[in-house]
Amino acid sequence: MSNGSIKAKRTPGRNARKNAANNGKGPSIAAKPLIAIGFCCALLFTAFVAFTSKPAATADIGGPFTLTTHNGGSYTNAEMRGRPYLVFFGYTHCPDICHTTLFELSEALRALGPDANIGALFVTVDPERDTPQTLKDYLSSFDPRIIGLTGPHDALDPMLKEYRIYAKRTPGDNSDYGVDHTSIVYLMDKEGKFVSAFNVSRKPIEAARELRRYL
Repeated sequence: MSNGSIKAKRTPGRNARKNAANNGKGPSIAAKPLIAIGFCCALLFTAFVAFTSKPAATADIGGPFTLTTHNGGSYTNAEMRGRPYLVFFGYTHCPDICHTTLFELSEALRALGPDANIGALFVTVDPERDTPQTLKDYLSSFDPRIIGLTGPHDALDPMLKEYRIYAKRTPGDNSDYGVDHTSIVYLMDKEGKFVSAFNVSRKPIEAARELRRYL
């Protein structure tokens, strides 16, 4: 094979590299509109996430109440001011979830220590059966900082509405029935404002660590 034929084969490669070098700005210029579009999309996505991730009407959760404690005294929301507190709705005849939740809540409070300035409310969704004495007997198995609350429906129902609690009695006779209900534990701050749903189903030390941030 002659040297001329070798040069003929190599020339296109050199030309291709030369053309690529001369046109190096070409792809960048073509890419600019795509980069601009991508940047705008990123901004729109960020704005969308920022907007949709805001707590939805958290100020509407919670509110004033006047109910009766498991010791028979009157109790209002004002008595919780100045300390964070947890709120859980349930009933003493609950087959499993209420007992489990109160136990986990008690373990978190125990991990905080007896001197931690924090409160907890167990509000019944079954006032017909959950008298103050019934609540007192039931709560004797849990942390003493948990206050049981009951009362007539005209006092209790507004609180259920304030906390957006669903509670509906299931079919059964007057003594043997269940109550389907919302099982969220609410964390409220020192001003009585809703912070978030609180996860008690974790290690007590982890739950206590989160609670300590609001003390």
